[in-house]
Amino acid sequence: GEGGIGIIKISGPDALNIAKKLFRHDPPIDHFVSHRLYYGLIVDPQNDTVLDEVLLSYMQAPRTYTREDVVEINCHSGPIVYRRILELVMDAGARLAEPGEFTKRAFLNGRIDLTQAEAIIDLIKTRSDRGVELAAQHLRGKFHDKIEEWRSTLIDILARVEACIDFPEDMEEELESEEVIESIKRGIIGPIQEALSNYDSGRILREGLKMVIVGKPNVGKSSLLNALLKEDRAIVSEIPGTTRDTIEESFSLKGIPIHIIDTAGLRAPGDKVEALGITRAKDRLAEADFVLFVIDRSVPLEKEDTEIFEEVKSKEGLIVLNKIDLPERTREEELREHFEKFPVVPVSVRTEKGLDKLEEEIFERIIKARIDYDRSMLAPNLRHKKCLELAVEYLNNAIDLLRKDESPELIAFELKQALDKLSEIVGENVGEDILDHIFSQFCIGK
Repeated sequence: GEGGIGIIKISGPDALNIAKKLFRHDPPIDHFVSHRLYYGLIVDPQNDTVLDEVLLSYMQAPRTYTREDVVEINCHSGPIVYRRILELVMDAGARLAEPGEFTKRAFLNGRIDLTQAEAIIDLIKTRSDRGVELAAQHLRGKFHDKIEEWRSTLIDILARVEACIDFPEDMEEELESEEVIESIKRGIIGPIQEALSNYDSGRILREGLKMVIVGKPNVGKSSLLNALLKEDRAIVSEIPGTTRDTIEESFSLKGIPIHIIDTAGLRAPGDKVEALGITRAKDRLAEADFVLFVIDRSVPLEKEDTEIFEEVKSKEGLIVLNKIDLPERTREEELREHFEKFPVVPVSVRTEKGLDKLEEEIFERIIKARIDYDRSMLAPNLRHKKCLELAVEYLNNAIDLLRKDESPELIAFELKQALDKLSEIVGENVGEDILDHIFSQFCIGK
């Protein structure tokens, strides 16, 4: 597409030689100084045709993103001129980068570890301000430091166990001590389990919260959707069953993206179309992080409300007691008695009374409670989560063996397995297929 400025990045030992074939400066430059901008022209070496005025920067290894020599050509970003310059760069000896190749080279050359490389993906893809803060912490190595702390503790413990293999008469008593087990539990398993318990929070910070509105027909679900979005997105009618399909939109709540889904009223379907809508509503409900269960205060509580609660009670959520501007037929106390798991927030969507309180309650219950902690103490992604879960499993195996006074060789094996899983997180002993999968998530320019 079009843009004011486009940047063509060349990384590798021949980067400067490739640039010299195309770049013209008056007077000619004999020696390019690292980390300096040069003004000049890009010229087709075949016929000396001038293509563009550019700024060229040369950055000498190792003080670069990839720890290789890097040249960046800042040119005008019209699609034709940009493509022509890119073609000249390739004709001069470069090739197109693969997705994530620059960051992969930074990892392979030891500038960053694998958790920091993945933090770059999160920084690019996150959908919330708080997700940016989280990714930036991990990019600075906060999660890496935690992993190294756990690895250091585990290596110390492993050294004691292996000493029992080499010097059994001197070390046997120490190996049997509960102190070793407590060191494993307190120094490694406990912190890892904290990180695992916060995994879901990190996912919400990166991707947003999926919130589903459920309730009987005509209780005000679509009106609530419109009120939260502050626009008329859903058709509103007094006729029950107006919403026949799910309606999905997004809004921001104090910096957190909320993916909100309005569903068809849950009841016995009147026709095939409504049945499909109800089936889809239940599918969305199964995927939800949070539920807004809407009940009409102006009518008595009914069997359908109880049936819906049975569908949603396994979720986190709130009861939105709507239509408080009308005469009361369902009391808050009644709801708390029947549906004690969910707090009740009275609102009138029509008059907008109570909507601020509802937004605050959502934030307090599902978001704020999940982010008031040390953000380095969470498993940033699913790969980390699986590695940590396996590490805990191996550590618990080692504890069982210690308690049974099994041989040090068996205990050391389980500890080494745990250590391998922690090392895999930061990129040691990791297979090429895992690396390819991680870096394929990047765009080509990164």
